[in-house]
Amino acid sequence: MTRAIRTYGQVADPASEEIVAQIEAQDRRLAARLAGVGAVVLVASGKGGVGKSAVTANLAIALADSGSRVGAADADLHGPSLARMLGAPRERLRVGEGGVEPAIGASGVRVMSMDLLLESPDAPVRWRGPDMGAFAWQGTLEAGTLREFLADTAWGELDFLLLDLPPGTDRLFRLLEILPRLEALLLVTTPSEAARAVVTRSVRLAREAGIARLGLVANMTAWRCPECDRETALYDAEGAERLAEETGLSVWAEIPFDPRLASATDAGRPFIRVEPEAPASRALRDLAARLVSEIGAR
Repeated sequence: MTRAIRTYGQVADPASEEIVAQIEAQDRRLAARLAGVGAVVLVASGKGGVGKSAVTANLAIALADSGSRVGAADADLHGPSLARMLGAPRERLRVGEGGVEPAIGASGVRVMSMDLLLESPDAPVRWRGPDMGAFAWQGTLEAGTLREFLADTAWGELDFLLLDLPPGTDRLFRLLEILPRLEALLLVTTPSEAARAVVTRSVRLAREAGIARLGLVANMTAWRCPECDRETALYDAEGAERLAEETGLSVWAEIPFDPRLASATDAGRPFIRVEPEAPASRALRDLAARLVSEIGAR
């Protein structure tokens, strides 16, 4: 499949290239590709370590198991983990007439991740650019890569396409500029005050961008002892509740902490299928049901 965007090593004089026209053509391909997607849903935070990718993976499974056609794109180019969490095979991706065929994960979820394009699981991502000031080009290269992930992947007909974002409000801003439309933004947080302060910035950015559907997902809210059934808070704070009060947003889900969730998901066995009756699994299924009710499936 021919790429419209050339690498910067191939551009002798970037100022003389019709870069704007190339980007516009790529944006048109992206809009045409997403025409087959019922709802584009962004899962973000702004804060790292809140379990966002695990939430994305298990939410994708919950939606698929309820009958929806689901795709998942890992927008974390430098630390991709979504393909592994969804149990997608690490095989060479096939390029067909319609584009790059995504890997197929658990429950038939279609997955695209940088991890599937690297030579080995421990290979770092290296960007090709000018010798001088390469850092200045990195944002442009990353944006182009994300466009290609979305526009050049043969997603097929989907009810939901979930995008898992890395930490940082700058990443959220960049993807919002790329996407022609967005049906919902889920902001994952923990009860900690540190997470609340960072996620508040993402809320403001999303509102300034005019996103209509914003939902908070409070993750790792508490731990329930399986022996005595006693519930213990993991944080000496109520950051998620304060965030909801300060922003006026609804909490779409409260997911209790379960150490098995991380171990199962990291092993490519989505927790929601391994422990379907666990409180965290029920909360994730409720989140999927809330998403369907808010947006509706085609």
